[in-house]
Amino acid sequence: MDRVDVEPELLRWARQRAGLGIDALAGRFPRLDAWERGEIRPTLKQLERFAKATFTPIGCLFLREPPVEHIPIPDFRTAGDTRLHRPSANLLDTVYLCQQRQDWYREFMRSTGGEAVDFVGSARSEDDVTEVAVRMRHSLRFDVAERRRIPTWTDALRRFIGQADALGVLVMVSGVVGSSSRRSLDPREFRGFALADPVAPLIFINGKDTKAAQMFTLAHELAHLWLGTSGISDAEALEIGGQKTERWCNRVAAELLVPLHLLQADYSARAPLSDELNRLARRFKVSTLVILRRIHDARFLTRDAFRSAYVAEIDRLGGLPGGGSGGNFYLTLGARVSQRFARAIVTSTLEGQTSFTESFRLLGFRRMKTFDRLANNLGLGS
Repeated sequence: MDRVDVEPELLRWARQRAGLGIDALAGRFPRLDAWERGEIRPTLKQLERFAKATFTPIGCLFLREPPVEHIPIPDFRTAGDTRLHRPSANLLDTVYLCQQRQDWYREFMRSTGGEAVDFVGSARSEDDVTEVAVRMRHSLRFDVAERRRIPTWTDALRRFIGQADALGVLVMVSGVVGSSSRRSLDPREFRGFALADPVAPLIFINGKDTKAAQMFTLAHELAHLWLGTSGISDAEALEIGGQKTERWCNRVAAELLVPLHLLQADYSARAPLSDELNRLARRFKVSTLVILRRIHDARFLTRDAFRSAYVAEIDRLGGLPGGGSGGNFYLTLGARVSQRFARAIVTSTLEGQTSFTESFRLLGFRRMKTFDRLANNLGLGS
């Protein structure tokens, strides 16, 4: 039996890049441990199966040493004051797929005479945060009073996404890579990213995060679009350390979702802090961490008290369930690729401008029945 000369280090790199331990792959590759020690080499068929299982381009496994992979957009994620490195295969493939969708949509807009949006790049990081938030609120038709009346975070998030979509933003929300339920996205690695473009601005939100956290991520990434800067983000409200761009986007997002003057008028310093966190989070449809940040911004908490309460709240939230599993494919398809993108590519395909093969690839399925169902749900079916 012919065996392939592959460097053991590359096998370890591929497995770790996929976020998998040896035990997770032992059922399919019982000799993997020996492969990684260089005691035995895999056959070509085994190596092909291994590449598929670890989401690795097969050609990478024939290199002399592991390639250094970089996210193709600015990376603003940090752990403390240190930048994170070594993106996972899931993160990289999600960014690549969104870039391909953005490229398609940009050409579609140009071919149909679509105009550029005027808000992308309309702000600078030196601009006053409150003024920018007011401009964003006006453009998005974001009514804080209306949001308070919306019953759930899910409904509020759906409304927020609809407002961004109406403005011309492709908002894609998914907890998996493409449509693969086996490739779950980890919010601890990233919460979202923005691909700034005057014709095809795109935001991706990690659907594995909580709905409240997704609200802040969307607001944060919208601030990135207003700056005209692409990037992948943590989108956390703490603002200890981090980069200037991220701090500014966090501040704008917080002011957009929870205007400081409304928080100051609504907050009761006499009530227990935990009660106020929960009450105001329900009112504004954001996370308790965002409310905690705004209470500090309003000078109701000292910086030391804020840091202590923030850490305690992080610990409490760590014991609560997070986002969903990705949901039913048919029910969430529009959200995964954005309603705006779905309408555009289905229309183009039905008109013969885009091939069904290309359409299926970008939408993430292979069956005509699924396409027909999506078209009907969008009101574009025959």
